Amino acid sequence: MMGPRCRIRSVALVATLTLGLTVALIPAITAVPATSAAGHSLTLVAAPAGERWNADLSVVDRDDVNVRRTAAGLRLREARSAGRSPRSAVAEGMLLTAPRTLSRPATRVRAEITAQVPAGATVEAQVRGWRVNGWTEWRAATAGAVFDRPVSRVQTRVVLTAPAGGATATVRGVQLTADAAAAVSAATPGLTYRVYATRIGLVGEQTANGRTVQPRDHFVALPSRRGLSPLNSGDYTVRVCTTTGSRCEYAPVWDVGPYLPQGRPEAQAAYQSGYNGGRDQFGRTVLNPAGVDLADGTFWDGLKLTTNAWVDVAYLWTGGGPRGVVGDGPLNIRTAASTSSPIRGLAARFANVPIQCYVTGQSVAGPYRTTTRWNRLASGQYVSHAYVSSVYGGAVPVC
Repeated sequence: MMGPRCRIRSVALVATLTLGLTVALIPAITAVPATSAAGHSLTLVAAPAGERWNADLSVVDRDDVNVRRTAAGLRLREARSAGRSPRSAVAEGMLLTAPRTLSRPATRVRAEITAQVPAGATVEAQVRGWRVNGWTEWRAATAGAVFDRPVSRVQTRVVLTAPAGGATATVRGVQLTADAAAAVSAATPGLTYRVYATRIGLVGEQTANGRTVQPRDHFVALPSRRGLSPLNSGDYTVRVCTTTGSRCEYAPVWDVGPYLPQGRPEAQAAYQSGYNGGRDQFGRTVLNPAGVDLADGTFWDGLKLTTNAWVDVAYLWTGGGPRGVVGDGPLNIRTAASTSSPIRGLAARFANVPIQCYVTGQSVAGPYRTTTRWNRLASGQYVSHAYVSSVYGGAVPVC
């Protein structure tokens, strides 16, 4: 990103501002209003790349709020507060453009705004992207809006604010650029439920995906085949933690059982609410509200449980962002990026773990590489990248 070039002007009270976008990827999305102090001119230049188009600022209709088109450009229609809050001293308006279908999917949209912006006023371009399941949230585009998955359509809105009764900005143009830069976003864990955990045991028996249960094995059984991983894979992985959060394990789902919608197991419903007369699908009286079964290694070593207990289970495949595959394990989860840091749990072999970001820490020689890179799986949970065989689903931001 080029630094601002400032030039003092002694007469004009209105500065000319052209906002261009950085082409570098940023680790977080933040709103960057187009503001300037009176008497200063700021210029930030964007490098040409990707698909470009100009937002149509000429049409003001029913879905636009408190803006008007003038010969000079887009302005607030009335520079006064909407009056919804007695403490509000800011007038604002918004122009919503028609969606644009992209010639090819994009993961980043940047905006360049050309406007005259008096002191105290702001201009911001925001965008949202269309995916198969609907629109994303609106994101500020004056610093580059990055999507974790490709979008096929983009809609833009231009938001203006001014001090109540003050001078309003005049927007002459907004140019958008869409490209397919790697999306950088922290991973999210997905749906999480508090359920009752029991120990599987059954060493030597076969699971639903064909695995023979080993002593102190590391996997879980969930009551649904929709989340069953193929043998020797972690396509469907859970993060199971004690209710205090002091211990966690990331483990693949390798076995199944009865299930009810929205994460509530049949045994739990029967035990707590009398579902099915308090009996399971075989007619047996339910003696505990079991919602997840833990293999012995997960139960004893991962969570350090000594008896059945309530746990918090995150269904990681319902989340988003980059994932790493644990290629050897069980792998220690530590409180910092060092092998001398305390252990907070385990990540089982084949587990697909959500990577929020990475840090540089102690150098570790593992089965795949020697590296100083450590992945943060969640707040206070780190694993060495030397034990992660691959990363997929997007670029990983720096912590």
